[in-house]
Amino acid sequence: MLSDIPITLPHTPLLNRIDQGASLHHLNTQELVQLTEELRAYLLYSVGQSGGHFGAGLGVVELTVALHHIYNTPHDRIVWDVGHQTYPHKILTGRMGQMHSMRQAGGLAGFPKRAER
Repeated sequence: MLSDIPITLPHTPLLNRIDQGASLHHLNTQELVQLTEELRAYLLYSVGQSGGHFGAGLGVVELTVALHHIYNTPHDRIVWDVGHQTYPHKILTGRMGQMHSMRQAGGLAGFPKRAER
């Protein structure tokens, strides 16, 4: 039964070092690939804890990392066409530790919200 499988926090050493997206600029190709793997694992973990839709976010992990690698975020703005695509973006922009609060009173919104930083 799936509920008998323990869900543990994934090992994400590179993702843990990311600060507001800006630190992606210095990463090399191998590190960017590692970051996408860690981001995907953390996304599955965090959405599994709080509930929500992870399909759209999983579909844009590489795109999100590429945008943050190329652009000057958070100064440069990114517009997402589906709100659930913002989950990886939220993780990379300093809200990783708050993902457990997704969709709870006082927690992170399940969709883009300008007031969240």
